[in-house]
Amino acid sequence: MTLHCARCQARLPDERLASGEAVCIGCGSRNQIRAYAALVAPAHPSAVVEVAAEGEAACFDHAGRRAVASCARCGRYVCRLCEVEVKGVTRCPSCVALESSVSALATSRNLFDSTALILPLVSLLVYPLTLIAAPASLVLSVLKWNSPLSLVRQYRWRFVAATLISAGEIVGWTALIAALVSGRLAVPR
Repeated sequence: MTLHCARCQARLPDERLASGEAVCIGCGSRNQIRAYAALVAPAHPSAVVEVAAEGEAACFDHAGRRAVASCARCGRYVCRLCEVEVKGVTRCPSCVALESSVSALATSRNLFDSTALILPLVSLLVYPLTLIAAPASLVLSVLKWNSPLSLVRQYRWRFVAATLISAGEIVGWTALIAALVSGRLAVPR
């Protein structure tokens, strides 16, 4: 079986597959390889299947085959065909598949809706900061409107509240500056 480069789909050199990393001849990209031992082992025309004797550990997936190792994650026994080494640790095929799918999942999520709501509210404690925090909250609400929300709450009311509070603060500052410039509001001396 041949393996191909993830970038250009060129065939990877067979002699480098067992090392776990192969450099593509076509584009020069480094490819990490996690393959079953049977894929990279040299082909033997008369390969003998190691049958498990009475009392010996057998492979979890192949009941008749003798186990050569156990999975470091789940403890299942694996035969030579099922044995997968990942960073020097033996894994069974099920754990390799599970780890590949779990690593693709997000482990945390930024709650931009809460940040957009807290920003103008906290800045009210020191009102001059609202001059910066209100526009920042408004921009954050607009830019992150379509970002994923929390798994628990699925409503965007925090974005709406943040937008309304920020808009109110901006209108307040605009009215104050306009009154000062027009002379309707005297600055105390």
